[in-house]
Amino acid sequence: MHAGALSSLTLLLGLALVGCGGGGGGPETPLPAGGRDDPTVYSSQPGASLAGAEEAAAVTSHRLLLDGRELAYTATAGHLIARDPVAGAAQASLFYVAYTLDGSEAATRPVTVFYNGGPGSASVWLHLGSFGPKRLVTGVPATTAARPFPLVDNTHSLLATTDLVFLNAVGSGRSQAIAPFRNQDFWGVDVDAALFRDAIARWLDLNGRRASPLFLYGESYGGPRTAVLARRLQEAGLPPAGLVLQSPALDYNSNCSVTATAGVSCAGYLPSYAATGAWHGRSTPVPAEGEVDAWVAAAQAATDSTYAPALQAWLDQGQAAPTLWQPLADLTGLPAGTWQTSFNLGPTPYRQQLLPGQLLGRYDARMLAPVGSPLAAEGDPSSTWLTSSFQTAINSYLRDTLGYRNSSTYVMLSNAIQTWDFSHAGRALPDTVPDLAAALAADPALRVLAVSGRHDLATPFHLTQTDLARLGSDRVQALHYPGGHMSFLDDGTRPRQRADVAAFITGAAAARPARRVPLAARPGPVPDRAGVPAAAAGLPLHEPAVQAPMRDPWVPQRPGR
Repeated sequence: MHAGALSSLTLLLGLALVGCGGGGGGPETPLPAGGRDDPTVYSSQPGASLAGAEEAAAVTSHRLLLDGRELAYTATAGHLIARDPVAGAAQASLFYVAYTLDGSEAATRPVTVFYNGGPGSASVWLHLGSFGPKRLVTGVPATTAARPFPLVDNTHSLLATTDLVFLNAVGSGRSQAIAPFRNQDFWGVDVDAALFRDAIARWLDLNGRRASPLFLYGESYGGPRTAVLARRLQEAGLPPAGLVLQSPALDYNSNCSVTATAGVSCAGYLPSYAATGAWHGRSTPVPAEGEVDAWVAAAQAATDSTYAPALQAWLDQGQAAPTLWQPLADLTGLPAGTWQTSFNLGPTPYRQQLLPGQLLGRYDARMLAPVGSPLAAEGDPSSTWLTSSFQTAINSYLRDTLGYRNSSTYVMLSNAIQTWDFSHAGRALPDTVPDLAAALAADPALRVLAVSGRHDLATPFHLTQTDLARLGSDRVQALHYPGGHMSFLDDGTRPRQRADVAAFITGAAAARPARRVPLAARPGPVPDRAGVPAAAAGLPLHEPAVQAPMRDPWVPQRPGR
């Protein structure tokens, strides 16, 4: 890829929020019972690697009052060693935090693995923003709350429904490759998914959870990771029961703000422009509060029936569509003249032009800041508003509440995107809808749920619907809510989304045939948490329904080989 295209990708493919630095140390206070003082120095640099790694964690006990019921749960914060499934060689030490409900039945209790995207982002946004036991009170979409945001018990946690595992990609959080591998060796679509497969398999083995219904929850670039990862897990005999795609970037080639290819339609953004214009009172008419759903639905219908076909004709043949300029202006709040000169309008000019003198957020276009203000200086007020509080909170929470202490910087977003190998299945940029199709075809019980925010101008909800429509499957559901890329930050949306995701997990787990525990695809027995081999613990074993490949083409070659 030439330098100009790479520069564009660096700017436009950052689908997880950018994080700043910040060390993980703090006052030398005594560790809580079960805490861990990890002396390892971690690095997010491309060529970095650990000489070796210890698979150890802080394990602490907690309680959460949820829906009138007090839940006792265990938090585990530390590292998993992902190994080559064929040779058994250590590849990387991945930092994770898991929350497991005490006293639950492991064979039937669902477990959901969460991760953000980037690529290169840590899982902190989902961890402290969505459905874990704790969350930050952000005040989104307002930008008036005091910062840093308070961390509170999350009364909308999913802990009553599923155990939760928040996993960090290599180079993020405190995850790092193990020599002779380097961080860079895992920065690509296929090698990243393969490593996540190996880390998830290790967590399941370590905790005796191979029989548990498994769910994946990926945000942004985590969406395409999920599509590819689902296939890798199926091939390894660990088929997931369900996939949750949060604001996914499934097909980079269909998103006009991501691909460097000219002539890609921006029609998928129009319903988000309509929702944003209505929010800011710029549409004509401005829908009343109870009419917003109908307004957005009408914008979707107009996009599919009128704007998208007319725009494609304009892109293909240069055919003008003057009868649409005023309706587009009424719908979105931008003048008809703007639509006349920019019929294929991308999200950046929309954010810059809707409200003169104001810059709208990319991840949440309801949020704005005056041009030239500190909140607008980094190009996205909806990102800048959040970053420092999440950075501060994850460091203190790991250290003081979960008892995991380490002096290295918790890396919110590495520079992985600058050298990421986006090629996949013969294309320079990934289209992972075929991967989802293959996963659905391989497992008739698999279910998929996509959840998006209406005001997201990075991965617009209607484009996600259009991408998923290619599957033609009644096992795929796409929902959208008021909110941005992280729709769960919205106080009104979060309980609705939590209810929908909980119902999805419960339904998919109940509909799935009971699974016996497959043999681990590694040499020798794998110990559970207590160090007892699975076979000795009395767990039923059988050969996996889908055999792992004899060689794994997704594992990176060691340097020099």
